[in-house]
Amino acid sequence: MESKCGCWPVLKRGVRGSRKSSASRDSANSIPRTSLVYDAATETRYLNASNRELCAPNEAQLSYDNPHPPPTDTKSLCQSLQFTFQELKSATGNFRPDSILGEGGFGYVFKGWIEEHGTAPAKPGSGITVAVKSLKPDGLQGHREWVAEVDFLGQLHHPNLVKLIGYCIEDDQRLLVYEFMTRGSLENHLFRRTIPLPWSNRIKIALGAAKGLAFLHGGPEPVIYRDFKTSNILLDSEYNAKLSDFGLAKAGPQGDKTHVSTRVVGTYGYAAPEYVMTGHLTSKSDVYSFGVVLLEILTGRRSMDKKRPSGEQNLVTWARPYLADKRKMYQLVDPRLELNYSLKGVQKVSQLAFSCLSRDSYSRPTMDEVVKVLTPLQDLNDLAILSYHSRLSQQGKRKKKSEGTQKHTNVSSKSIRDSPLNTGKQRFR
Repeated sequence: MESKCGCWPVLKRGVRGSRKSSASRDSANSIPRTSLVYDAATETRYLNASNRELCAPNEAQLSYDNPHPPPTDTKSLCQSLQFTFQELKSATGNFRPDSILGEGGFGYVFKGWIEEHGTAPAKPGSGITVAVKSLKPDGLQGHREWVAEVDFLGQLHHPNLVKLIGYCIEDDQRLLVYEFMTRGSLENHLFRRTIPLPWSNRIKIALGAAKGLAFLHGGPEPVIYRDFKTSNILLDSEYNAKLSDFGLAKAGPQGDKTHVSTRVVGTYGYAAPEYVMTGHLTSKSDVYSFGVVLLEILTGRRSMDKKRPSGEQNLVTWARPYLADKRKMYQLVDPRLELNYSLKGVQKVSQLAFSCLSRDSYSRPTMDEVVKVLTPLQDLNDLAILSYHSRLSQQGKRKKKSEGTQKHTNVSSKSIRDSPLNTGKQRFR
C-alpha cells in the first residue's frame, strides 16, 4: 500500500513552505473587527455587480486562489481505494453519455457499479452503485481542486458529508469515486421539478446541511467549505442531506487568527459580501451562504435569476425587507406549497435567514446555533392549511349564529307587532 502513495509525501513537502509564508502574511494583514462591517449601499453595489457578472452555471465560479495544490496527507490517500482508469471505464460502461449524472466546473459525473469488496467493476444493477467524477483536461478547477477533494474527504467522515470511496490518478487522468446519492441534488428538487418539495423535507434537508457545516467548523482543525449552494447538497433516498464537492474547501484560521486571507473563490449570489470585498475568509462566510440557501428553500427562488424583474433578480435584495417584518414574511413562502407549511416554522426560518445574512459577519450565528434553531422545527404540525380551515369554520359558525340571532329578532318583532296588546301599533296606523 505504501508504494501506491509514495508520490504524495513529495507533494506535501513542496507545499509546506508556501503554507508557512501564507500564515505569516495572514498575521501581518489581520484587521480590526469593525472593518468587516459594511453598509446597505456597499452591499447593493456588490449584489448588483454579482448580478451583472452572472454567467452560465459552469462559468459562475469566481477566480481561483492558491496556484499550488493543498498539502495532501499520505494517510488520507491510503485509506481510500485506488482504482485504475480501466476499472472505472468498465464500471461506467465506457463513460457512456446516458450514464452522466451531472456536470460542473470539475468535469462530468458518471453513474457506475463496482464490486462490494474491492475496486473491480460490476454489472449494472449489481454490487455497489457509485458516482464517478472525471476531471476535464481543461477543467476550471484542475488538479489542485482534485487534490483538495482527496485531502479533505479522505480525512473527514460525517453522516452529512458525502463519502469518498476512492480515486484514480493515472497519467493525466484524475477521477474520484463517491457513494451514489439516489435523489440527486437539492437544486434539482427546488428548481427543476414540477412537484414541489414538501415543507417537512425542506426542514430536514436544511438541518442536515447545517449539521455538515457545523461539523466542518467545529473540528480541532476547522474547515471552511467556501462553496455552499443547493447544487452541492446531495440527497439520499430518505432525503438526508450530504455536502459534496470539496474542491474549494480551505483550512480555517487557528489560534489567535481571525481569518484566512485568500483570493476570492465561490459562486456569485452565495459568497458573503465582506469576503468578496476583502478576501478575508472566516466560518461566518459559510454562514452567509447558508442563509442564502435557506432563502432558496423557503421561497423556491434561485439566489440569482435574470429572468425575474430587475428588483427581484437577486434573492437577498428582494427578500431582506420581508424577512424583517413579521406581517410580510409569509409572502416569501414558495407559492407551490400553497398552505402546506408550518406557520411557526416559516417564522423561525425567516428570522434565522435574516440573522445568517447580517451585514455584520460577527453578528451572524454559528452553525451550532443554527442547528439548535432548526432541530425543533421538524416536529411542528401547525400547518397553515389547518389554520385556514379552522378560521373558515369559525367564520361559518359566527355567520350561522349571527343569522340565527337575526332570525330570532325578526320573529320576536313580528310577534310583538301582531300582538293584540301592542296598542301602539293601533296609534301609528
